[in-house]
Amino acid sequence: MKIVVLGLSLSSSWGNGHATTFRALLRVLGARHDVLFLERDQPWYAANRDLPHPDFCRLAFYEDVAGLARFRSEIEAADAVILGSYVTEGAVLAPMIRDWVNTVFCFYDIDTPVTLSKLQHGDIDYVSHDTIALFDVYFSFTGGPTLRRLETEFGARRATPLYCSVDDSRYRPMVVETNWDLGYLGTYSPDRQPALERLLLEPARRMPSRRFVVAGPMYPADIDWPENVERIDHIAPDDHAAFYNAQSWTLNITRADMIASGYSPSVRLFEATACGTAVMSDVWLGLDTIFKPDHEIMLVETSADVVVALAAAAQDRAQLAEAGRARCLAMHTSKHRAAELEAAIASFKLSPSAAGRAGALS
Repeated sequence: MKIVVLGLSLSSSWGNGHATTFRALLRVLGARHDVLFLERDQPWYAANRDLPHPDFCRLAFYEDVAGLARFRSEIEAADAVILGSYVTEGAVLAPMIRDWVNTVFCFYDIDTPVTLSKLQHGDIDYVSHDTIALFDVYFSFTGGPTLRRLETEFGARRATPLYCSVDDSRYRPMVVETNWDLGYLGTYSPDRQPALERLLLEPARRMPSRRFVVAGPMYPADIDWPENVERIDHIAPDDHAAFYNAQSWTLNITRADMIASGYSPSVRLFEATACGTAVMSDVWLGLDTIFKPDHEIMLVETSADVVVALAAAAQDRAQLAEAGRARCLAMHTSKHRAAELEAAIASFKLSPSAAGRAGALS
């Protein structure tokens, strides 16, 4: 099968989580299909490319909407074309690509709750109310009730979950020194900062003998970091596994829109659990369908919850981490997601709607 993906970025993980998601998924798909990833050439990613030459798919760059025409023949020959969220001018690209696609045209929304919020406020350029109906399959990072909303309120033809995942060949337990009691990996986001303050910075102030770390770019200079919190501006994906392995616990914090929608697991959950690191997470609807609370993952809502978890016996923490890793490997690897994507595409090709559209195109 020939697959063309137009995504935010594959070449650079700087300031975005899309690259990590695409890399995990396409490593599997690229092993059994011809995959071309098309990325808009943006200066901020060009200056921070940590995967300029992937060995699992073809990567090419286009300059603007008009420049995409260079790849029209590739798109026309594809068995499936996938447009990702946050692609600049995606709402302009979608109708043009729709005219070129001869088989299945999909949207992969890695930001579903943010997308729906932006659509309601009219502040969006990568998809629109008019373009959603152009996609044969709407892959969503969010499951649960949001899938029906996409179909009934926003006109998606077929909405199906495609959560993020982890490449378990790269994220696994390692023998490294434990440097931190609790760590967090994530780009600065104003709506996540209050939770970071409550669930990491305040516990750090209460436990001055413990070691904490926050890694990720774009944090404002005026944040009051406790002395026992180490700051790392950026960690390349190749170093994520070692980073998780060097923590006793890692913290997952979810964006406000995703908490409101529920059923929106972060890639941090899967990366950390695959490494065998114990995870504390904020609370949101549907999390119990991903991991079993207090058995495979620890839920925390207050600073006191974090302090209690950090004081837990090492054996209890190890048992939770082992159970979390087992669940991750059984359900949430990139192999699982690739199979889900392939099944959804195959199902659409066999559907009456696909046959009807093929007749209209002939």
